Amino acid sequence: MKPEINPKLKEVLEWTYCIIIAVILALLVKYYIGIPTVVQQVSMNPTLYEGQRLLLDRTVRTFHRQLNRGDIVTFESPSDLHITSYEADFDYPVAKYENEPQGLLNRFTYYVLETTKESFIKRVIGLPGEHVKIENGKVYINGEELEEPYLADNVVTESINGGIFVDLVVPEGTVFLLGDNRPESTDSRSFGCIPLEKIESRVLIRFWPLNLFGTVD
Repeated sequence: MKPEINPKLKEVLEWTYCIIIAVILALLVKYYIGIPTVVQQVSMNPTLYEGQRLLLDRTVRTFHRQLNRGDIVTFESPSDLHITSYEADFDYPVAKYENEPQGLLNRFTYYVLETTKESFIKRVIGLPGEHVKIENGKVYINGEELEEPYLADNVVTESINGGIFVDLVVPEGTVFLLGDNRPESTDSRSFGCIPLEKIESRVLIRFWPLNLFGTVD
């Protein structure tokens, strides 16, 4: 005959199981499907401002969905944000990622909880295989000037903060990213193209402030 479990202990165990299941489900949704976030950078002004709240679509990573020019994406920050001409590999102009967390716990907090990881938000400009050139304050894709209606008036695109990646062919499996606030954005001009596996999500909608609710172009 099995001993009966104390009713109070049984209730505690049931609540514990429920909490564990809820946490696991929340982590799965956050990692594979979507997550809300708050804009914390000025690099996407005037499209996005600090304090605005976004819903991010993470299925682009889960199902390796194709990115399109103009998509606004979040991605893992490179380990070197300002590659010098002495360090750069102009035949393979790709951002460096050399801060791989060591140990199971560190990897869990970095990749799943994301409490120790820094992410950036930028716009997709150059796609794999395209020739991107920044010249005379404009962006050119395969020799054609890129129309950028999302930029503020009188904003020009230059090699800012010593950025050296201004004339390149985007390697396969990577994208060239720029912030809309070109004078204040550290982006692919400075650190190179971003590998697709480092793309975390695509901006789906802006849900705060309410008067700006909707998709973001």
